[in-house]
Amino acid sequence: MAKISISYVCQSCSYKAPKWLGKCPECGQWNSFLEEETIKGKGASLSQARHDPSSKPKLIKEIEVEQYARLVTKIDEFDRVMGGGLVKGSLTLIGGEPGIGKSTLLMEISGKISELYSNDKVLYVSGEESEGQVASRSKRLGINSQNFYIFNETNWQTILEQIKLLKPKFFVLDSIQTTISHEVQSAPGTISQIREVTYEIMNYAKSTGTTCFIIGHVTKEGSIAGPKILEHMVDTVIYFEGDQFGQYRLLRAMKNRFGNTNEVGIFEMKEAGLEEVRNPSQYFLDHSIKGAYGRSLTCIIEGTRSLFIEIQALVVDNKYGNGRRTTQGVDSNRLAMLVAVIEKYFGIPLSFCDIYLNVVGGMKLSNRESDLSMIASILSSHRSKPIPEDTVFIGEVGLTGEVRSVPMIEMRIKEMAQMNYKRLITSAKIAKEMKGKFPLEIIGINKADEISNLF
Repeated sequence: MAKISISYVCQSCSYKAPKWLGKCPECGQWNSFLEEETIKGKGASLSQARHDPSSKPKLIKEIEVEQYARLVTKIDEFDRVMGGGLVKGSLTLIGGEPGIGKSTLLMEISGKISELYSNDKVLYVSGEESEGQVASRSKRLGINSQNFYIFNETNWQTILEQIKLLKPKFFVLDSIQTTISHEVQSAPGTISQIREVTYEIMNYAKSTGTTCFIIGHVTKEGSIAGPKILEHMVDTVIYFEGDQFGQYRLLRAMKNRFGNTNEVGIFEMKEAGLEEVRNPSQYFLDHSIKGAYGRSLTCIIEGTRSLFIEIQALVVDNKYGNGRRTTQGVDSNRLAMLVAVIEKYFGIPLSFCDIYLNVVGGMKLSNRESDLSMIASILSSHRSKPIPEDTVFIGEVGLTGEVRSVPMIEMRIKEMAQMNYKRLITSAKIAKEMKGKFPLEIIGINKADEISNLF
């Protein structure tokens, strides 16, 4: 006979307590405990019925290496992020801000799959929108396949019954926070519900070879809502990033058991849906004004591709107090450190200047390979002197003013040669290693203040 147990679970870290607590002793969050009922007993949960008495440990040589069959979607940016295509029986989690286009992306992927693999069925389950709303979006995107099924339901047991009847090869759940299981007596979106439903989807995907996608909401901090174990359970975690009021979106793989992590795909949001950006570097440099000062170029690595990024700086005199520091796409603390380096080693007083720094296109730079480019932009704006458009700056700048080398430089220089850039300013170490290997001028410097004489 099933037995109901009551516990209090922290919604931030899934810590369990027998009674309500004001502050979680595990993560320190206040008022994060919710009462949850769990049914224990026979048939209480699919996750409790996986015992196989015949299983035993095996030697490595006794285990056959599994070869993953890839299913391409013909959406090149998505296939690149996934590692070359979809893997049968995989479970992929897609997260992003509200209104960013997660449902639109999966609708387009489902439509492509239904066209390319017409013998296989696709099931799109929506718990947030009615069947009419989902169908309206699909028709707007030009999707009208004969093997594409839409189902509006939030109860997992009902969804599972339909899956077993329909037997789709591709399954989309929008979203995991709205789906509930009757085996767990708690509200939708709670940790127990998310964990239970995800576990059952994972079991079904692995046992039947069904390729599954689930959409996850994000918290105000930007992480996917629910326990962190949700990201550990799935095979692939993808974040859909960008400004919902802008037109460009970045698809970024944070975890991928079948491919490279930190891979990025770029899309443009249009009235007819998401469209791939074939040449991302051109997109970031498209609207530059000829002869403008306060801008410089750098080359960053995102996954397996090189991207040319424009960094813009604006230096304005401030006669009323301490200078203001404002950044978009760069850590403001990093800007403050580079400004201190300029004041110390260049002898240029910037303390009472307002400095604004922007990374064009909405990219967020987390590495330090663009330090030299940021300094060049600030100097160009301060002197009102433009930097030649065929010049690229790559290098990390230390607090002693030295210029350090960055990884994967050869890949960047090859891309520069293909894009017809003529000059690279980087560390002296890289210039010595790459001398004569590429048809462009590589200028090496040891100290950051040496760039003052280069433009």
